[in-house]
Amino acid sequence: MEEDLQRMAEGGTAACINGEVDESGESVFGKDPLYADSRCVNNALSSGDTFTQEEGGLGSETYQDAVTVDSSDPVIITDKLKNPAIEKLEQVRKWSISTYKCTRQILSERLGRGSRTVDLDLEARIETLRDLRSRYAHVTKLAQTLASQTAQVSQTQRLLGDAFADLSLKTPQLHEEFGFNADTQKFLSKNGETLLAAINSFIAGMNTLVNQTIEDTMVNVKQYESARVEYDAYRIDLEELNLGPRDDVTLPKIERAQKLYQEHRQKYEKMRDDLFIKLKLLEENRVKVLQKQLILLHSAIAAYYAGNQQKLEQTLEEFHIRLKAPGASVPSWLEDC
Repeated sequence: MEEDLQRMAEGGTAACINGEVDESGESVFGKDPLYADSRCVNNALSSGDTFTQEEGGLGSETYQDAVTVDSSDPVIITDKLKNPAIEKLEQVRKWSISTYKCTRQILSERLGRGSRTVDLDLEARIETLRDLRSRYAHVTKLAQTLASQTAQVSQTQRLLGDAFADLSLKTPQLHEEFGFNADTQKFLSKNGETLLAAINSFIAGMNTLVNQTIEDTMVNVKQYESARVEYDAYRIDLEELNLGPRDDVTLPKIERAQKLYQEHRQKYEKMRDDLFIKLKLLEENRVKVLQKQLILLHSAIAAYYAGNQQKLEQTLEEFHIRLKAPGASVPSWLEDC
């Protein structure tokens, strides 16, 4: 019995020599290669050896690049196994630094102690656009009030015409007088509905111009101003570093600041050029849209107050405006089926 235990111990020791399984070890452990490989790994870890694929261990090139196994040294994690949480923290750190610099720049400008980059031509165009947007929005609100009042007048005239027609039938002595007034009120009501269609078309065009076209350009304006603030913040940061001493500690900071300055300068210049082109295209589109809508409104109102129904209907046809029938604004539930 003691001889068998001694043979098993000797077989276990010889079971792994340079990654090879000894024949005596195979006979003792029932020729289980998995068990033999595990013994190889344990022996190598205890002795501090390094595994390679040629030696038959569990290590691989990827494993060796990522982790260095040593009984005395700590485990070193390379970039291949970097934790995503660390990358997010790094992004938050960069964002915090940039936000701090931009906030400091904005406060300095508002307090009058900081310098800012100014493009006189572009700034003038932006201020003009803001003023026009405000004025166009005011005109749109007034046009909406006019449309509401015109609709009420047209509704009242139609009801008054129906009342006159009813009285014409029930009052034979005043049949003709009530009939004339009924026809006049119905005529005015019909023209009012035609004028209302023209005003609504004008309002729709102004809403598109103010709330979509100009608003889309204002989004680019905000992006440009944000890029300008970032550029000025990093520009001032670089200027402050250049005014200080130059030594082994400050030179790397100056080089890093110079790199960030160039990146934000390129971004600022690109946003400035894109905004300039967009403002030019907006100016051309704005003139075309307003010219069409103003001609429509003028022609419709002039024909309405002149009592020229033919000219009023011709104006709607010219601008491809469909006249809605009275009471047809809300579709029937049968049409939705």
